[in-house]
Amino acid sequence: MNTLVDRAFPTDALHSFLVAELTERAVATRVPLLVEEKLSVLSRREPVTVAPGTSIAACLRAIQRTGTGDSIFVTDPDGRLLGVLTERYIFGRLVGPDVVGTVDLQAPVEQMMTKAPRTLSLDQTVGDAIELMQTGRFRNVPLVDGDALLVGVVRQVDILRFLAEAFPEELLNLPPRPHQRMEQAEGG
Repeated sequence: MNTLVDRAFPTDALHSFLVAELTERAVATRVPLLVEEKLSVLSRREPVTVAPGTSIAACLRAIQRTGTGDSIFVTDPDGRLLGVLTERYIFGRLVGPDVVGTVDLQAPVEQMMTKAPRTLSLDQTVGDAIELMQTGRFRNVPLVDGDALLVGVVRQVDILRFLAEAFPEELLNLPPRPHQRMEQAEGG
């Protein structure tokens, strides 16, 4: 076999090229369908919520205690979303260029929370969440129903997990470092 393809691609390179081409094509055809999925299909964590009047210090302790989020969602007694306080915002106020002093950790959360946070509904798509996270530089977005009741939060990691679960063969068959070339085959 001395064809042009054989001379252009050594056998192992041709195999890698064909596998990569098949994998990329399969992924490319499924991605548009995945981003049109409703957010209701994602596995989500429960949001960390506090009541109005909670101190900034208590909000920080709640973030530390849960270890899963970087945002506190302020809700009224009925569960309606009133605002969001992110640790990024707090730390930006502590060390950012516009710091006017110190943050009063005993101040109520209302003094620092975002009062009209961007939200999504469970009927919106994964693509909507990705776009909002990219354009707004959000790491997570509250999910609300038609009555502004907080029903969940979608985080970047939730979207990544959803996408990864959609491509188990492609991810499991990747080498540890996709661009790494092995000198000889591993294993026995």
